Amino acid sequence: MTRASIDLNADLGEGFGRWRLTEDAELLSVVTSANVACGFHAGDAVTMRRVCRLAAERSVRIGAQVSYRDLAGFGRRSMEVPGEELAAEIAYQIGALQIFARAAGSRVSYVKPHGALYNRVVHDEEQAAAVVEGVLLSGERLPLLGLPGSRLHTLAEEAGLPVVAEAFADRGYTADGRLVPRREEGAVITDPAAVVERSVGMARFGTVAAHSGEPVPVRARSLCLHGDTPGAVSLARRVRRELESVGVRVEPFV
Repeated sequence: MTRASIDLNADLGEGFGRWRLTEDAELLSVVTSANVACGFHAGDAVTMRRVCRLAAERSVRIGAQVSYRDLAGFGRRSMEVPGEELAAEIAYQIGALQIFARAAGSRVSYVKPHGALYNRVVHDEEQAAAVVEGVLLSGERLPLLGLPGSRLHTLAEEAGLPVVAEAFADRGYTADGRLVPRREEGAVITDPAAVVERSVGMARFGTVAAHSGEPVPVRARSLCLHGDTPGAVSLARRVRRELESVGVRVEPFV
């Protein structure tokens, strides 16, 4: 079945102090949703404020990209954090970003876990419950962007929170629809033509080829384009251009 529209999201604000990783201004002219780092894996107050202002100017939706407290490991190291502590830290990150979003005349519209936390809440009941509790603790009933079929989405729906299914243009998939771990071969798709082809296939037909070759169903309302890969801006533009050329509207999910 052909999808009429899809959201494009990217991880932004992934710098710290004078160091910048993502080309925020350029990507904000392409994507429709911005996952803004909230200071735990990357980002700082000045960066968060700047990205929120740029996103608001371009009518790009602002999402809180929450993570483990792991600046040194860029949030990609799985950590054992007690549920009560993790819930508090999720609420803390959302609240911090909400200040800058509102100051820019916008608001935080959704939440997306980052890195190790994103992968952990696919199957870990306790950590997924803590993320849901953190969103509720923030006082906002925000949609949770994540992998379809995850424990996070199941528990969020049980708590009455909206969920949004996400797919990845440049990540490898296993036969059961999960992401190939970054430490394994085939985890990241680097060929631009392949990324574009996979993006169109997921948006139009809801399928993607697994690392092992077989087709995998992908129920996605939002497509992630990583902002920290070489040539990210030109690739994002190419993906959006190709989607629109085949009749897929690119628009926010909220």
